[in-house]
Amino acid sequence: MIPDKAPKEDVFHGSEDLKKKAHVPSFEKYKELYTKSIENPDEFWLNIAKDFFWKTKHTGQFLDYNFDVTKGEIFVKCMDGASTNISYNLLDRNVHEKKLGDKVAFYWEGNEPGDELTVTYRELLQRVCQFANVLKSQGVKKGDRVSIYMPMVVELVVAMLACVRIGAVHSIVFAGFSAESLCERILDSQCSLLITADGFYRGDKLINLKLLADEALQKCRDKGFPVEKCIMLKHLSKEADETSLGSQSPPAKRSCPDLQQENQTGRVKKTRPVPQVPWNPEVDLCWHALIRGASDECEPEWCESEDPLFILYTSGSTGKPKGVLHTVSGYMLYTATTFKLVFDSQPDDIYWCTADIGWITGHSYITYGPLANGATSVLFEGLPTYPDVGRMWEIVDKYHVTKFYTAPTAIRLLMKYGSEPVQKAGDSNCELCFPLGGHVLTPLPAATPTKPGSATFPFFGVVPAILNESGEELEGPSEGYLVFKQPWPGLMRTVYGNHQRFETVYFKKFPGYYVTGDGCRRDKDGYYWITGRIDDMLNVSGHLLSTAEVESALVEHEAVAEAAVVGKPHPVKGESLYCFVTLNDGVTYSRTLEAELRKQVREKIGAIATPDYIQNAPGLPKTRSGKIMRRVLRKIANDERDLGDISTLADDSVVEQLFQNRCCSAV
Repeated sequence: MIPDKAPKEDVFHGSEDLKKKAHVPSFEKYKELYTKSIENPDEFWLNIAKDFFWKTKHTGQFLDYNFDVTKGEIFVKCMDGASTNISYNLLDRNVHEKKLGDKVAFYWEGNEPGDELTVTYRELLQRVCQFANVLKSQGVKKGDRVSIYMPMVVELVVAMLACVRIGAVHSIVFAGFSAESLCERILDSQCSLLITADGFYRGDKLINLKLLADEALQKCRDKGFPVEKCIMLKHLSKEADETSLGSQSPPAKRSCPDLQQENQTGRVKKTRPVPQVPWNPEVDLCWHALIRGASDECEPEWCESEDPLFILYTSGSTGKPKGVLHTVSGYMLYTATTFKLVFDSQPDDIYWCTADIGWITGHSYITYGPLANGATSVLFEGLPTYPDVGRMWEIVDKYHVTKFYTAPTAIRLLMKYGSEPVQKAGDSNCELCFPLGGHVLTPLPAATPTKPGSATFPFFGVVPAILNESGEELEGPSEGYLVFKQPWPGLMRTVYGNHQRFETVYFKKFPGYYVTGDGCRRDKDGYYWITGRIDDMLNVSGHLLSTAEVESALVEHEAVAEAAVVGKPHPVKGESLYCFVTLNDGVTYSRTLEAELRKQVREKIGAIATPDYIQNAPGLPKTRSGKIMRRVLRKIANDERDLGDISTLADDSVVEQLFQNRCCSAV
């Protein structure tokens, strides 16, 4: 599973200085600990559980599970019999036991440079308790579902932890989703209350969030499910009486029903219109008015280990969204441990994860993982390219960020503009940069040597395997379906309200295994390489090709900043490759370049992968979190104008550009 020794070629080990300071084990110690975590997972995880508070202790084995649909219902249980509260572990213990009350929990950086806020652990605990009391005053109780539809503000963290404190189940809906998407998620989870904001700016674009929330609630009423209460945070409006977090308030507030057009200015002195906010006194409640009368003390609700913690829905771009359910103890332990080890979390670090809390990365590595470790984080509301392409590096420099966690899409976007924006930002002591996804296959800094681009090795307690189409495990260098043979504490437990779908999607294809849906290759040194979603495989003349592999070949050309590949029906081959390429600044698209790109793909992969179509794409259709909407690209490739819901796009103007640049004929 783990190589006996690190390979000598193509390996990045990290700086010697980093190795000296790192808290993670050596490579030899890592291998020893990994083996123990597989052979005796109960002992391994129980040692970690000792660092947390448990109201009652667990009974029986640490992890109990069934992955085989032929042997009964699929289930995973962690620490059965134990009870705890995540809010208590993340806040009360950090403030009272670890004496971190005055330590900064979050540096909030707004969309406009100059909008900022600092929140300590003590302040965060007080505000969470206040809002937990607000929720209780509105009749929210343990087990109730609460929808949260908010921008990246500190109050979003407050809302989710307030739910956790009283045992309610939060369902965060990414603030870039449409009213229809919000309605769909409220209906599926039967949420009793909605928490939202008046609006926010994403770069230059105003998102009138309350208007969208009202549309969603009307759709819910039309479908026979009225949501009786909506709490609205005033984020863009003003009030004379400040009650927001801390003394350094973000954009000021005033009485909710009286919102009018006002201006907000930032460093760049731009005039910002504030939306007129609709108000329904029978449903709407003002966050700030409710907080003013709330106590800042709230006893936590003690929850069983397998009680629901939160529901998070998939984007739904390929079908009905799935409400993935996570539970209390296993999720807390796993996010705390992966954060501590993967980021080598140290007390004086300033950590920044650029994800949105509306996605699982944001849940795990903005809120739960960092707070469980008493970390200081940057919370960013804006875009990496606003007001200019140097914004991210300015923030790194401003807060002296030491650990930076971002997505490959963001890195590729910024690579287009060269290294000047980075150099302009000044000196930085940022030691680690992580373009990673979920922490299941991951390197540990200064402990596990990595090959750039590989998923490296499994995390503690994780047992991967590669299967062929017949479900046989492949040994040594091989390629096939990535599966896992046993659970880890933070594994999802079900699809909310549809356990049969959970079993069908993740377990039915290969009984006895958790099926990720990813293709994977294991090289001769034992390193894992994710080749892309199985759904993103193209059948070209009977050969299965990974779109991710073709994209990687294209971006290796020095002129290409980013690439996306989709399939286009072909009368002979079945599918042909339609490629969108975004060029680096200053590079002109030409037939010569097109020929070079085709040649590069042929040389890297083979003649069967030669692109049929290559289109110049000044931009790609992305959600505000940076995810490429491939279904839109497939529509463009086939000249189909019925695009469906594209309200989540960060910039929908690129769609018309791409239609105008379409390739009408193959080479």
